[in-house]
Amino acid sequence: MKFPDGFLWGGAVAAHQLEGAWNVDGRGPSICDVLTGGAHGVKRVITADGVEPGRNYPNQRGIDYYHTFREDDALFQEMGFKCFRTSISWSRIFPNGDDAEPNEAGLKFYEELFSDYRAKGMEPVVTLSHFEMPLALAKQGGFTNRKAIDCFVRFATTVMERYKDLVKYWLTFNEVNNQMEMHTEIFPYTNSGIIPDPNDTPHEVEQKVWQAIHNEFVASALVVRKGHEINPDFKIGCMLAMVPIYPATCKPDDVMHAEVLMRDRLLFGDVYNYGEYPHYLTHRWERDGFDIKMEPGDADIIKHGIVDFISISYYMSAAVSAEAVKDWDGHGLPGQVKNPYIAATDWGWQIDPVGLRYTLCTLYERYRKPIFIVENGIGMYETPDDHGYVADDARIDYLRSHIEQVGKAIALDGVEVMGYTVWGCIDVISFGTGEMKKRYGMIYVDADDYGNGTYKRFRKKSFNWYRKVIASNGEDL
Repeated sequence: MKFPDGFLWGGAVAAHQLEGAWNVDGRGPSICDVLTGGAHGVKRVITADGVEPGRNYPNQRGIDYYHTFREDDALFQEMGFKCFRTSISWSRIFPNGDDAEPNEAGLKFYEELFSDYRAKGMEPVVTLSHFEMPLALAKQGGFTNRKAIDCFVRFATTVMERYKDLVKYWLTFNEVNNQMEMHTEIFPYTNSGIIPDPNDTPHEVEQKVWQAIHNEFVASALVVRKGHEINPDFKIGCMLAMVPIYPATCKPDDVMHAEVLMRDRLLFGDVYNYGEYPHYLTHRWERDGFDIKMEPGDADIIKHGIVDFISISYYMSAAVSAEAVKDWDGHGLPGQVKNPYIAATDWGWQIDPVGLRYTLCTLYERYRKPIFIVENGIGMYETPDDHGYVADDARIDYLRSHIEQVGKAIALDGVEVMGYTVWGCIDVISFGTGEMKKRYGMIYVDADDYGNGTYKRFRKKSFNWYRKVIASNGEDL
């Protein structure tokens, strides 16, 4: 099962998880700079009023890629990456989000970064908003405030014009559908800059999130149109977190429950690709009493700002039972149960390679647009030997089994897949827990959860394995 010529093999990261340098060269604080470190089962804390003494803020450190990118990029080049996905830290360009002028030092940094990618044979794949809203803008309501639309479009326009000859592939909002888990605080905050208010009722929280989502759809559509004006060769996509939801049994109630929950994943793709709100969503707003403020012309903007391709993250699948909803404790999906047919990681994420093929088939038949897998990987506890080497065979097994299913989707199902980038190709700060010990990389970084260590880089066993995969265009797994 051969992968197509020109397939974009590579790796993926996000600025807030690896750059560090959170307060240098004119950069302002972002929403992730005030997220404390957590752990498996321990929530990260949002200190939106500012940095609190004695707290651990791992995203402020990252892995210091801001100063080491040339050396790290050389390692990615050694693996043979055809592309590299990262994000632009919004607050590095506009420190407060609404500044009169962009920060030239920030613009220059990314110009040097993307130029280095190209010099090393890697196509930049750039996310515009990857949980990096300027904190000052979040304090004004984030995307619940329509002002954020203008600020985001101005930011996107600034960087697209600056890098129009360096970057071809752009993504608007990262994993925008994760904020449908409205019972959590972390996703509405990181996706839309909605600072938790303990006085809000669940209905008021949901009202805020839906308003932010509408504003993000408008912002994304405006950016797609503006980007195509700046450079008609731009390819601009959406980015969806895809977790296929299976019914726990063939009981019709379970099947219907899974169908309804999948709408929270698919509604974003529906709007991005069809340019209109699906009936099941507008009916839901009316049924549940949500009043989404829309300006005249919003529907037309969304209609004429559809994306060129779909990008996805894929880590796991989930199973749900309608009967189990009554026992739901607010963790995971309502009615979520363990799938007995597949294993799980140490963090409880169920490992389901076939679910990736299933996802690709579902999305391609629904939207008929190319799909770019921009995140896939596994977080693991790892202990290097005395030479810094990690024999991460479990990671190799995980990646191999998923790449095999991508090959089947291409060869057997006719899915048009553009590329595949391993998430956290180098160890970075985990988004969900803020840990370093939850390691995703094929390059080990000698640093712990509190910033201790040499920060030296070491090739893991998976490093050379992935190099062979890329060199053979997926034939040698």
